Amino acid sequence: MNNHSEQANKDHKKNLIAITSFDSLGLSEPLLKAIKYHGYTKPSAIQEKAIPLVMSGNDVMAAAQTGTGKTASFALPILELLSKKERLFNRQARVLILTPTRELASQILASLETYGKYVSIRTAVVFGGVNINPQKNKLKNGVDILVATPGRLLDLYRQKAIKFNDLDTFVLDEADRMLDMGFIHDIRKIISFLPKNRQTLLFSATFSNDIRKLAKTMIKNPTEVSVTPRNTAAATITQAIYNVKKSQKSAFLSHLVKQHAWEQVLVFTKTKHGANRLTDYLKQAGLKSMAIHGNKSQSARTKALADFKQNKIRILIATDIASRGLDIDQLPHVVNYDLPYVAEDYVHRIGRTGRAGACGEAISLVSADESTLLTAIQRLIKQDITVKTCKNFKFENDTTHYNHKRKFFRKKHNKKISNNTRYTK
Repeated sequence: MNNHSEQANKDHKKNLIAITSFDSLGLSEPLLKAIKYHGYTKPSAIQEKAIPLVMSGNDVMAAAQTGTGKTASFALPILELLSKKERLFNRQARVLILTPTRELASQILASLETYGKYVSIRTAVVFGGVNINPQKNKLKNGVDILVATPGRLLDLYRQKAIKFNDLDTFVLDEADRMLDMGFIHDIRKIISFLPKNRQTLLFSATFSNDIRKLAKTMIKNPTEVSVTPRNTAAATITQAIYNVKKSQKSAFLSHLVKQHAWEQVLVFTKTKHGANRLTDYLKQAGLKSMAIHGNKSQSARTKALADFKQNKIRILIATDIASRGLDIDQLPHVVNYDLPYVAEDYVHRIGRTGRAGACGEAISLVSADESTLLTAIQRLIKQDITVKTCKNFKFENDTTHYNHKRKFFRKKHNKKISNNTRYTK
């Protein structure tokens, strides 16, 4: 490295250290007023790094763990840039923000309205599960910012309800989930009808190596920003596991909630049916609970989340895909009723608590047949999770084990199997 580069690097680090308030980021007075109104005083690390880059027009790939202010990192500079541009009409949009779930889309819209309280910006959110006609009417006169899920956006585009001839900025939020969970073909279709001359921003909690390679093919010379080690949980989250037989998990969860008098608990299950079954069990146990997943109508999902935030229900049971965008202030407890198949999802799940420097607790109920999933999670986060026990709960012996040859879980048996035994279909 030459002397000039070394000096530039020192100056860059010095500038980052010098930033201690939002006033130092070059944001206009209306945005600073909104930030102050909502009680935000100091930008997070990802905001310090990303906001100046976005305002300068750079393409950005930013990785930051959940709860660090990721949304504001692109929302604030986008609002700043839009405040200086002319409005578009006739079904056009200046900014497109693509997200994987309805909940996250609604959350981003809420953030834009929060930060844009004192600026005149037209926003819209579109997603499936609701009538498309009101969305088409909303887009008729054009919008400054459109927040969308892939499927509904493609429907609207095919019906000529939205155009992107004058698009300036494309944001792919939760990029790892979008690309890793089956949205890649929809994303490619959407990118094909966007202007090539645009600013592209990818924001995510985690980026696998494969996702990084794929993402770089979609954007031009991106500046990478990372403020925390990849695939790590916030230090404010206390993690623990209980070894529990699968058939006892519901009873033990009910026991934990009652014993510790938990008032607000977010619980994750692998499947929609599992979420429904657990909800029914907890209700019968006298615990107010609701489930949120893809089979629920949008109105039911919205009501469940609102009731949970207002403490009208004690336990919210969610699947992974429904969990994106669940932003609950000061959520104290997250429980993994089932461990996720994908280790990275563990980081996303527990990231619902311990947000913005607050303390949180993440509990995992682990049956013997989930041992390989637990190993993968601990390898990913590079730490051993503390194992706890509960003296006043009668745990049954878990005799399930993993058969590596057959790749499925089965009960141990004492009967000897002959070498001549053949399995039939």
